Amino acid sequence: VQLVESGGGLAQPGGSLRLSCLASGFTFNTYAMSWARQAPGKGLEWVSGIYEDVTTTYYSDSVKGRFTVSRDNAKNTLYLQLTSLKPEDTALYRCARDWPTYSNGSFYWDYSGQGTQVTVSS
Repeated sequence: VQLVESGGGLAQPGGSLRLSCLASGFTFNTYAMSWARQAPGKGLEWVSGIYEDVTTTYYSDSVKGRFTVSRDNAKNTLYLQLTSLKPEDTALYRCARDWPTYSNGSFYWDYSGQGTQVTVSS
């Protein structure tokens, strides 16, 4: 299993970015996919997820209405559109296979990528 994120960078508050995650090594269209992020000094936070049907999506309260998750099963690619960015969105964003397991206050996945850095600053 390999998950490779791209699209991060520096954005101004109120700006936008589009993250991508190219998946390989498994049958992409049979798994739900998730986005997670880790801010400096904080634990891994689940951000969004999408079922394999491409239409059922979920978001954390912190990003609902500002971020949009999507996927292209033909291209084995997961996306996250970030809009109305805030400084508190600064984090390393990772894509992960399937939904997380939550235990002892932390989220876990069996597979996740190395991440792409998003920095929101003026």
